[in-house]
Amino acid sequence: MNRRTRHSNPWKLILLVLLVGAAVYVNQVIVPVTSPLGIPTPTPTRSAESFVTDAQKLAGQGKFTQAIASYQSAIEADPKNVSNYIQVATLQIYNNAYKDAITNSENAILLNQNNSMAHALRGWALSFTGDYLNAEVEINQAIQLDQNNASAYAYLAEVIADETQAGQGGLGSLDKAITASKTAVQLNKDSLDTHWARGIVLDITGNHQEANSEYQAAVAINGNIPDLHLLLGESYSTLLQDDKAIEEFNKANVLNPTDPNPLLDISRTYFKVGDYAKAVQYALEAVKASPEDPYMYGNLGTIYYRVPNYPDAIAALRLAVRGGKASDGTDVKGLPLAAGRVTEYYYTFGLALARQGDCGEALQISQIIQQGASTDDVATYNAQEMVNICTQISEGTVTPQLTAGAGSGSGSGAVSNSTAAPVKSTPPAKSTPAAPAAAPTK
Repeated sequence: MNRRTRHSNPWKLILLVLLVGAAVYVNQVIVPVTSPLGIPTPTPTRSAESFVTDAQKLAGQGKFTQAIASYQSAIEADPKNVSNYIQVATLQIYNNAYKDAITNSENAILLNQNNSMAHALRGWALSFTGDYLNAEVEINQAIQLDQNNASAYAYLAEVIADETQAGQGGLGSLDKAITASKTAVQLNKDSLDTHWARGIVLDITGNHQEANSEYQAAVAINGNIPDLHLLLGESYSTLLQDDKAIEEFNKANVLNPTDPNPLLDISRTYFKVGDYAKAVQYALEAVKASPEDPYMYGNLGTIYYRVPNYPDAIAALRLAVRGGKASDGTDVKGLPLAAGRVTEYYYTFGLALARQGDCGEALQISQIIQQGASTDDVATYNAQEMVNICTQISEGTVTPQLTAGAGSGSGSGAVSNSTAAPVKSTPPAKSTPAAPAAAPTK
């Protein structure tokens, strides 16, 4: 009964309430915005516009590969911007990445089915793969969406012109190409695409000097596109201005060192003027750049035949015609007999075989040519020449030439000043046919 009652301390209660309140505040406010220990603080995300700015600067410097990568980063940052897909597809065509260009133009169409430029670019890219039919359909759709799209008319003119050169054009195709190119000029006479396409159409209609002027105008607008320098170089070659041709081919090679076509064109130009040493040098470089391409071996073998260096000519031309494994182990698919450059490879191969006395295979080639190229007077002449040589060898009036010409070591690329065995040949072709399953040279 004498125990005292203990009274509570109000200050302790207030302190407890404050501690509980502080704990709730830290848990609800501080913890959610605080990074866990040991995890780095995230860096600010770059805007799509900054990547586009970089891409435009790189493209202006001719650094297409880097510009494409920057545009792809812009697309990742802003995947719904149609313009970026169109810009990167254009650069990919300039850079010969045609499948990638098709993909990006299709992505643009998925975002906006009524975008005329997206359809036009898809059609243009398809034409480089040899799909001329779908290319025309796509570009005509672009024109339906925007009848003032000068680039679409330019692409249409180029596609029809290429289709005609490939022997796939229909009746009146060339007239359609001419009309489309003129429409492009009317809509935008100062456009890069207009000058490009107009030059191609003028070239195939025999107006080579005017075509040359158009190519020069296109290069003046954008001197960083390898294909334009190739076209201008081929134009100079046609006009017999070989020094300028080689200069343009070298520019194309510098802009795109992985493309064997500039090296091939340089080789052919030196071959045309009779400088076989340099012709062999660049032909070997072209083979090195594209060891799977039978056209590269056909070109090399043709030059070796003229040296004359029959062993190396036969080795290279056999790969072009028959296919097989190259010296580095690369598989090469032989070319089926076709009009133009391929026929030249066949009859040069057969003549080299005949002159070395390998008449069994030479006569096989002769028969293939007479059956498959009977309307080609040059080819049939040379096919009969194989028979004549083999007949003379069998009669003992001609001795097989079993070694390379004097001073032309086999496989070395060295050449001599000796005269090649006679061969009736076709005039030099203006452009390089594309290898099977590869993008046609435009």
